[in-house]
Amino acid sequence: MAAKKAEQALVDQWRDILALHARTQCELDRALHQHGLCASDFEVLDVLADGACAYRVQEISERVHLSQSALSRLIARLEKDGLVERGMCAEDRRGVKVALTVKGRALHGEVLPVQRAVLTRMLAVGQAG
Repeated sequence: MAAKKAEQALVDQWRDILALHARTQCELDRALHQHGLCASDFEVLDVLADGACAYRVQEISERVHLSQSALSRLIARLEKDGLVERGMCAEDRRGVKVALTVKGRALHGEVLPVQRAVLTRMLAVGQAG
């Protein structure tokens, strides 16, 4: 009986984590939409803003939770919007590097406080629940 309760508590905890993630993702999408971004767009910009140089697509995919094909489409859209630029990787001609443009860095700086405020609010609620 105790094992069954412990197992159910584990499942309940997992479901609470999933629910918090879903609510937070929706709030991020809502808040970032007025800036022309979704949460996934911001995550890629945030990863790129973290570094002083360009990242290989593979390095970005290790830090964001998107499939390789979804990430490629997202990067193409961000490039079309003038927020990132792609170039060949000097170390490996098959690789592609991605970097923020000046416009992308400016937009990231503008929306960073919005994203962090949503995270602060939603994760504080999640901890209290």
